Amino acid sequence: MAEETKGKRRWLRRLLWLPVWVAALMLLQVAPLRWLDPPTSMFMLIRQAEGIGEPDFALRQDWRDLEDIAECLPISVVAAEDQTFPAHSGFDLRAIEKALDTNAEGGRVRGASTLSQQVAKNLYLWGGGGYLRKGIEAVYTVLVESFWSKRRILEVYLNIAEFGDGIYGAEAAAQAFFGKPASALSPAECARLAAVLPNPKSYSAVRPGPYVQRRTAWILRQVRQLGGPAYLD
Repeated sequence: MAEETKGKRRWLRRLLWLPVWVAALMLLQVAPLRWLDPPTSMFMLIRQAEGIGEPDFALRQDWRDLEDIAECLPISVVAAEDQTFPAHSGFDLRAIEKALDTNAEGGRVRGASTLSQQVAKNLYLWGGGGYLRKGIEAVYTVLVESFWSKRRILEVYLNIAEFGDGIYGAEAAAQAFFGKPASALSPAECARLAAVLPNPKSYSAVRPGPYVQRRTAWILRQVRQLGGPAYLD
């Protein structure tokens, strides 16, 4: 009986230590990427696995440092996806509250993910909803914001974001859609790439439909109103 009690206590201690070990593992995944470029992401690995049975599929990604990407692309992405990016600590509470109100009223379901949250999800997790994934995403987001600079978050985002089916990162997108390096993108091309981010498998940056055209024009206006690339300084 005494041995059984000791065994239960050992298991209890292990369970109590489990969150500590999980947090340590997550920290080891995040902290080094402040300096090291991630060779891939969870979203890319999942898409590669899906593409095994597709004979014409080839995943494309070429890492580029932020200084080798046209300065119009970071501000276009911020204007399109997360205008409070320079000021928030990973979460846009006002956007979350607005999204909850809209969803509760039965309106079109909308998200409120910041660029930091999207980096956490794309780099380490899987798609879809669910409270478990959202909870893990929140922890990764806190770690990313704590250990990386805003510049680094933008740099990683622009290298792992999906701009088309199997096309990840600014360089691969610029080459695939415009036949030029990411450093040579024009403001209109940057805005068009940012315009497809909500659903890059449905929207095309090279053959923009009415929605992408309208959204591109809106992003260009937002970039001007924000003050251009200087907004991110």
